[in-house]
Amino acid sequence: MQFTIHADGGSRGNPGPAGAGAMIRDALGNSVASVSQFLGTRTNNFAEYEAVILAFTAIAKLVGEGEVGATDVAVKMDSELVVKQMKGIYKVKHPTMKEQYARLVQATAPFKSVSFTHVPREENSDADALANEAMDRGA
Repeated sequence: MQFTIHADGGSRGNPGPAGAGAMIRDALGNSVASVSQFLGTRTNNFAEYEAVILAFTAIAKLVGEGEVGATDVAVKMDSELVVKQMKGIYKVKHPTMKEQYARLVQATAPFKSVSFTHVPREENSDADALANEAMDRGA
């Protein structure tokens, strides 16, 4: 199986009220799940990581434990920081971000393959809308 995650996180203020959003699509581009969660007072980078973690959790539930190891996932997001940290280009230095990084590594580990790609904000509008909806609900 193959899925694409479009993920985004944001905060109004940094830190401030934060939200995470992700749209999950199958190999044909059909939307199969979405995530939109208010995170309380967090930084935008925390929210970016959380959006991807929540999306991987959703995919794992969607496919079931037995199929996770046969599932390929492409992550597309407009956070250059998260993409480059997950590719090993940037180091993760902040203690809270180290925890988020470790949680994301753990969430991705059971999958067959995972890739991270930076996309322009315009190509991530669904995830951005879901993150903003989460912030609106929590504010």
